[in-house]
Amino acid sequence: YDQQALSLDFLELLLRFLPTEYERTLIGKFERDQQPPEELSDEDQFMIRFSKIPRLAERMNVMIFLGSFGDTAQLLMPQLNAIIAASMSLKSSSKLRHILEIVLAFGNYMNSSKRGAAYGFRLQSLDALLEMKSTDRKQTLLHYLVRVIMEKYPELTGFHTELHFLDKAGTVSLDGVLQDVRSLQQGMELTRREFMRQDDSPVLKDFLKVNSEVMEKLQADSKTAKEAYESAVEYFGENPKTCPPTTFFPMFMRFIRAYKKAEQDIELWKKQEAAAKEAESGSPGSEQQPEVKLPVQKARRQQMDMIAELKKKQMVKEPLIYEGKDGAIEDIISDLRNNPYRRGDKARGSAKKRAAGQSLQATPDLAL
Repeated sequence: YDQQALSLDFLELLLRFLPTEYERTLIGKFERDQQPPEELSDEDQFMIRFSKIPRLAERMNVMIFLGSFGDTAQLLMPQLNAIIAASMSLKSSSKLRHILEIVLAFGNYMNSSKRGAAYGFRLQSLDALLEMKSTDRKQTLLHYLVRVIMEKYPELTGFHTELHFLDKAGTVSLDGVLQDVRSLQQGMELTRREFMRQDDSPVLKDFLKVNSEVMEKLQADSKTAKEAYESAVEYFGENPKTCPPTTFFPMFMRFIRAYKKAEQDIELWKKQEAAAKEAESGSPGSEQQPEVKLPVQKARRQQMDMIAELKKKQMVKEPLIYEGKDGAIEDIISDLRNNPYRRGDKARGSAKKRAAGQSLQATPDLAL
């Protein structure tokens, strides 16, 4: 088991030249006939000597395993840790849970006059928050959501700091990693069996002494990663069999990126509004100038109307939850593709005159 004399690349190449059953049969016939080896080519003579090594395939596989175990383990451990950390942080984040509750409330509020409230929504519906745009196409439903959270729930700002390693976990093929761990375990068992036959081998003895604990930790971490991921996926209403990490975690990553972008947009609009007010107040005859209706002001009025009506609805004794068609918020958003949102009370007409053309509506390119 001299890995200095036989490199890993050489062993993997040599493994391809192991004698097949047919070649072993021919070699056995040649030896029974007691023919002189000198009659054979150099390649055939090498094959005869090669086949005489006991447990050749097992010993070569053990040597390959010894040479590759360390690098493979170092590659698998960070992937398992990323799955564990990302899954547990998503499930334990109270801020994220509260934000998703607000998203559901938005959807139910917009749909309050059409059907019963939804119990929940699929995670893919988070992408639809960017597809619902105002008539001027400058703001999305996500901007309204972020504005409400910034003004009414400031403690939820920075919710993404509770989430860890989503980007790394989103690149992991969990099934592939688990299969690699099982392959390492099979290699470790093969190495133990070989050591039992050659208990005088210091190379095998030292390897098992150093790496047995590493293998046990890999097995424990793989079990934890599988359980943590399945628990998180089911917690958010998805199926772990049809929703791999490469699909599950990127949905949250896209939402976080879009949320941060919406925060930046709102802060920029606030600065623009403040600069416009300062310029207006400092210009001559500013008292006679008409009020400038900025996007931030328009959006805030729409938002206040929505919140006021929502509070008014809460005063009415109605069942808290109704069974919708299939309890999915994506259907709520889908219903708004061609029908812009309108207030449900009698003041809708006056509100329409006051803020004509500013209602939230679905853009034609909305696709769920």
